[in-house]
Amino acid sequence: MELRVTESSENELSIEIAGEDHTFMNVLKGALLEHDDVAAATYDVNPEQSGGQTEPILTIKTESGVDPLDALEDAAVTVQEKSQAFRDAFEAAA
Repeated sequence: MELRVTESSENELSIEIAGEDHTFMNVLKGALLEHDDVAAATYDVNPEQSGGQTEPILTIKTESGVDPLDALEDAAVTVQEKSQAFRDAFEAAA
């Protein structure tokens, strides 16, 4: 997975996540929106309206004083924890 920051400010971050699709992007966006310090999280995968963009771009807006990169890290940890909990439950049910 390749990441490339396309825009960054105090409370907003846009990052291109190469090689991913709607499945992963929706999970990550959902994890971001679970955090109280995230005001908005969305992604765009629309090459025809985005000047040829083919990789998804995730945009995060945070509340004042919260670094969007920290929010992204927290969301990644949340995804990892939920994935592990699902794996454990699945293996216990099998």
